[in-house]
Amino acid sequence: MKLRKKFLRTAAALTAAVLFLTGTVQARPCVSAESAIVMDAGGTVLGEKNADCRCLIASTTKIMTGLLVCERCNPDAVVTVPPEAVGIEGSSLYLKAGEQLRVEELLYGMMLHSGNDAAVALAIYTAGSVEAFVHSMNERAQQLGLRQTHFANPNGLDSEENYSTARDLAKLSAAALENERFRKVVSTKTASFETRSFSNHNKLLWQYPGAIGVKTGYTKAAGRILVSAAERNGRCLIAVTIAAPDDWNDHKRLLDEGFSHYEERTILKAGERIGSVPVLDGTEEKVGLTVQEDVRGWLLPQEQAELFIDAPQFVYAPVQAEKAGTVRITAGKMLLAQIPVYYAKTVEQIPEKPGLWERLFGGK
Repeated sequence: MKLRKKFLRTAAALTAAVLFLTGTVQARPCVSAESAIVMDAGGTVLGEKNADCRCLIASTTKIMTGLLVCERCNPDAVVTVPPEAVGIEGSSLYLKAGEQLRVEELLYGMMLHSGNDAAVALAIYTAGSVEAFVHSMNERAQQLGLRQTHFANPNGLDSEENYSTARDLAKLSAAALENERFRKVVSTKTASFETRSFSNHNKLLWQYPGAIGVKTGYTKAAGRILVSAAERNGRCLIAVTIAAPDDWNDHKRLLDEGFSHYEERTILKAGERIGSVPVLDGTEEKVGLTVQEDVRGWLLPQEQAELFIDAPQFVYAPVQAEKAGTVRITAGKMLLAQIPVYYAKTVEQIPEKPGLWERLFGGK
């Protein structure tokens, strides 16, 4: 059972929301980046600047690498470092051929310290070769609808065939953050293992309240690239900047601006009827469904909350005013709440009509 909860709002508020989302207000956010976007994790774009421009993406490539590893590998599995993963240029864990590390340690080393050699080792372990892993990266990109993205390697070293856009990186990050293991890794500030310790390069984890990731990137050709995510009041925003000299401040500005457009509203009131269930053999044909507590959520002015009720298709009398099921409350793809629903009142069973014997002899 699906219902949509509608809200009244002033014309001024609606106009402001439409202007922001369509581009008249904050169409080009005041940021240093050549390309930027801030997006709700559910897919609603809150502001953008050249968001569809194809660019080199440096180590933010590892978002896809990390997602595939989280989806396909046992974190406790042991990886023997192959010769191909040794001596990779750029940021490195200085792995040695034949060295053995768990997938988890390599994953943290790749996502926190941005180890290019860790990315190659994980790629070969996961798919058998770098080429096979890259093929999987591009397949997954197509599955996620990343039409302006192509991968040429698992670590983001400069290549004309390794590119994406701010919009696609935001979409990729939204999908990756749905993976609990990935989310845990990229939100970790520091991690220690037997032989190595890693500190996350993402300063926003320390500097921005609610920050939960995601990945930094830099090469001389690509410039400074940053993908961030933050949660506030049950909502998650993702920001991406490409070629941004002042990326840390850009992201604080983008996220602050994005969160400022949400407002707290009452979605359901305690006792409000949200549906009904047919009653068989009852003194009433239907019994209402209700909630026993107010439900409030943070929504954009143009958003409508949707209710998905999980309750019986019918019920036999007598019906007691007890729990009937649950209701999920969403805004787009975002789950805002999930709470119990109850039958609104008691419905008695229809008394059985006396038979002929009872009518003639009173049941004796």
